[in-house]
Amino acid sequence: MKAIVQERFGPPEVLRMADVDLPEIGADEVLIRVHAAALNPYDWHMLRGDPRVARLMGVGLTKPKDRIAGVDGAGHVEAVGTNVTGLRPGDDVLGFAQGAFAEYARAKADKIVVKPSRLNFEQAAAIPMAALTALQGLVDVAQVRAGQRVLINGAAGGVGTYAVQIATALGAEVTGVCSTRNIELVRSIGADHAIDYTTDDFTDGSSRYDVILDNVGNRPLGRLRHALTPSGTLVVNGGGSPGRVVGAVGGIAKAVIVNGLVRQRIRPLSAKAKQKDLLTLTGLVEDGKLTPVLDQTYAFADVAAALRHVESGHARGKVILAIA
Repeated sequence: MKAIVQERFGPPEVLRMADVDLPEIGADEVLIRVHAAALNPYDWHMLRGDPRVARLMGVGLTKPKDRIAGVDGAGHVEAVGTNVTGLRPGDDVLGFAQGAFAEYARAKADKIVVKPSRLNFEQAAAIPMAALTALQGLVDVAQVRAGQRVLINGAAGGVGTYAVQIATALGAEVTGVCSTRNIELVRSIGADHAIDYTTDDFTDGSSRYDVILDNVGNRPLGRLRHALTPSGTLVVNGGGSPGRVVGAVGGIAKAVIVNGLVRQRIRPLSAKAKQKDLLTLTGLVEDGKLTPVLDQTYAFADVAAALRHVESGHARGKVILAIA
């Protein structure tokens, strides 16, 4: 089969398409014929081995532990392991599959769900990591309630476009922060208010929010706290750039320390792949409350260009790799 492989850390050009063996599945796994895969900031962090501290945390010291790139996507089930129930060959699915930048990938059966019929494969591939991160940040971490004022920093990005819609579905009054060109997009997906960060500073204290989900990491922690109510919650999900030794890990550590010193809740976000959350998300899709926002779809062979686009930080919604 064809797959995008990475033998060393480096820029997108280290990726190459190669012929590799078909994955072998275990008793609790399924083999997926991948039709589309999503690209995430996670992918270019793993591509570059950035931040360096992540190499000590299991991604590989001198080269990637996982040779085939990609972690989430959509396709149809080709085969199932002996312990798998509820899924069968031919089912259209979405979810987490290590090595998703390939014609076939294996996945744990409890990390995938059946694809909503109203979504095509490109839309379905856009859901797993980004939408689950938004859901867990708002529901599990911030515990957003109806009527609360919620601000999403980075509202036009992959996680942000889902966060705006999920917060709206929860009954919150939602404010999205984005660039000038994305104001109408953010409003169109449900935001009650949109702030253009190129002309206005949402941390100036003129408005305060019960919850801030920060997907960007471009404002000091003190300034973000200034935009919170006295008992508000800041969810830290972002920051760090290629080449940093510590990257976003430093910001997360700072958030944990500050949280113990102030009345406000400062919470880092570390999303986990959970089937129940994927089912919640597909339920929202079926109810018409959640729609993937797609920026661009790239051909399988153009993965390097696709990753550079994601790394630029200017994608509107999700960037997709069309595989078959």
